[in-house]
Amino acid sequence: MKGIFAAVFCLASGMALAGKADVVDATATPTGDTWQFSATVQHADEGWDHYADAWRVVSAEGDVLGTRVLLHPHVNEQPFTRSLSGVVIPDGVEVVFIEAKDNVHGWGGLRKEVKLKSH
Repeated sequence: MKGIFAAVFCLASGMALAGKADVVDATATPTGDTWQFSATVQHADEGWDHYADAWRVVSAEGDVLGTRVLLHPHVNEQPFTRSLSGVVIPDGVEVVFIEAKDNVHGWGGLRKEVKLKSH
């Protein structure tokens, strides 16, 4: 019964309807000794109270290799793509994951695996 009440409350108040931010596409390009990543994020941004506010590059071991902070909501631009340059990838890392977060749910949602091609 409590679960039903919570669900009805969330729906009635409009709270957290946007869900988690998803990475729907991602690319990696070697640029000298570093990498440039582009991530396409999809999230039903609702304005400043609930929007996708960052994405990051993470190793298979969970090490954060770079983070792109998103400074404003993208209510009328969905999905949207942003880039991050200068990411140092440790030797031996062949696969990374791109994951996004929003300012309500935190990290989660769909993430993309990116296989790194040698320089």
